[in-house]
Amino acid sequence: MKRSRINDIMRSADDLIRQYGFVLPPFAYWTPDQFTARTDAGAIVSARCGWDITDYGQGRFDEMGLFLFTLRNGRLADLQRGGGMCYAEKLLISRQDQLSPMHTHVIKAEDIINRGGATLVVELYGSDDKGQFARDRGGVVHCDGIARPYGPGEKLRLAPGESVTLMPGDWHAFWGEGGDVLIGEVSTVNDDLTDNIFVEPIGRFAEIVEDEAPLHLLVSDYDRWL
Repeated sequence: MKRSRINDIMRSADDLIRQYGFVLPPFAYWTPDQFTARTDAGAIVSARCGWDITDYGQGRFDEMGLFLFTLRNGRLADLQRGGGMCYAEKLLISRQDQLSPMHTHVIKAEDIINRGGATLVVELYGSDDKGQFARDRGGVVHCDGIARPYGPGEKLRLAPGESVTLMPGDWHAFWGEGGDVLIGEVSTVNDDLTDNIFVEPIGRFAEIVEDEAPLHLLVSDYDRWL
């Protein structure tokens, strides 16, 4: 993805987020120079909080892509010992008909919440006995606390205010139907480097073409810039 396109997506995402009454934290608006000058931002960097815009390495962001902002993220060590900061929270934007492709997580359980906009479609498949994607299996999820069995390939349609809880082994893809959707994600500790398992052999992060200076740093920029 071109950096200029990423900058434009950041601006439009911030506008949409504010439209629904949410405001990103102060560090979201630091310039790269301000970020690199900070000596007190180690927890933000180590938790990989911040901007995350991906086309999954496919170069077709409008058709397959996702905007994310990690607001807070806990520590895997806390999760493993069963106490402390075991949670994470994100805001996502799924544009109309923009696919977030089929995947699951090994560790992370997550609530996916339609915070506003159009309908969020979540397509579901179950796992086989080894935890692998199973085209012929369904499972059970909870929608706002109510058990909801699903068949293989079943599509949940979540209106604003509705949510689904996905556990490891619930394979899922999602997109906006009829318009753009602001999504909340509340989960256990999030590790986007290792805990996204895709059905297709695709990447998690975009490859960046530096055609202009970054407006703000992406989480994928941290290793190089900071």
